[in-house]
Amino acid sequence: DFKVKTVYRNDKRIKMQIWDTAGQERYRTITTAYYRGAMGFILMYDITNEESFNAVQDWSTQIKTYSWDNAQVLLVGNKCDMEDERIVNAERGRQLSEHLGFEFFEASAKDNINVKQTFERLVDIICEKMSESLDAGDPAVTGAKQGPQLTEQPAPPHQDCAC
Repeated sequence: DFKVKTVYRNDKRIKMQIWDTAGQERYRTITTAYYRGAMGFILMYDITNEESFNAVQDWSTQIKTYSWDNAQVLLVGNKCDMEDERIVNAERGRQLSEHLGFEFFEASAKDNINVKQTFERLVDIICEKMSESLDAGDPAVTGAKQGPQLTEQPAPPHQDCAC
């Protein structure tokens, strides 16, 4: 399931393609193909579900294995509106995000808490990274060719043989 949303930053139009895999195992093989072109990820777990929190490490490994080296990731603890049923405290989420090198948010999709801010922050850090990469001439961003280059060379002259 995915949605497309267009946002504007610094007079530039940015088209976001948002995929919701809901942490489902069946998406693992499909998503690896999409990782390569993605510039950012929101890795979300349910604060009322220890298993979803424990899966973050595996999803993080998938992202780091298959995505662009400079892909930006936010770790988000969802359902912060369900404080009475909370199993994963915010500090554990924060510690994991620091360990993984991600920024951390808590949000509630149901009550629309920090949803917009999370997406806006992801767009901002992607734009920052893109700007840095452009300034540095990163071939992955500038489109410059990497590695060995193939060039056309004329075929050697044909020699006739009178066999």
